[in-house]
Amino acid sequence: MSTATYTFSPTYKFRDTDMIFGSQNDSNNEYILRVRDLPDNDKPREKLLNGNAKQMTVAELVAVLWGVGTKKEDVLAMAQRATREYGEKALAATDNPTKLAEAADIPITKACQIVAGFELGRRFYSSKNGQPVFIRNAAQAYEHLKGMASSKKEQLRGLYLNSRYQVVHDEVISIGTLTSNIVHPREVFQPAIEHGAIAVIIAHNHPSDNSTPTDDDLAITSQLVTAGKILGIDLLDHLIITNDDFVSIINGDNTDV
Repeated sequence: MSTATYTFSPTYKFRDTDMIFGSQNDSNNEYILRVRDLPDNDKPREKLLNGNAKQMTVAELVAVLWGVGTKKEDVLAMAQRATREYGEKALAATDNPTKLAEAADIPITKACQIVAGFELGRRFYSSKNGQPVFIRNAAQAYEHLKGMASSKKEQLRGLYLNSRYQVVHDEVISIGTLTSNIVHPREVFQPAIEHGAIAVIIAHNHPSDNSTPTDDDLAITSQLVTAGKILGIDLLDHLIITNDDFVSIINGDNTDV
């Protein structure tokens, strides 16, 4: 589990597993800008009405989809927080509204709207620009996941691959400080079973911007590698992602970006 520098990321290798039998902090009392405070041209719904859908952020589009917020949180603020903390790509890939509601701290009705909206999109388009996403090494995994670095909370995310290195599922497994006591193999490998994946890549961000693996990072990795061998599902990699670089705990890749 070294962190040596590589100039080229080697292709991930699958094992042959066939067997033969014989809440918000408002203590500073800062005023939060709400949709009603914005100029009309900057309000999400008005942007959409003016034909500017392609220029809108994901958070703005989510805010239009939701329509209204909650008593505690304005709709745009909630949409911005959810997309930032959960991740735009992971939000688009989720298919479990209950888990999304808990992880992103949003009402279950909002989570259902998100899942339904993105499912409609999946019915008409494939994953990335109409094309499948293939990940064969740590550098490609980082390119797909580097947006995680902007989250102010630690986020554990899983990419689930088939035998052709195609991403068949992308899921936020948990949000919050990661320890070997709370990251259970069940949460990591259950989506692989559900989606027929044969391999998993996990990644989490370090909001401190220090990419050095912690003792818990190493313990989690070791535990999951062992569990994967029992299940016949490879844990191909565990990336630590920061704003400036990434580290591959399993493969030793480290890259300055």
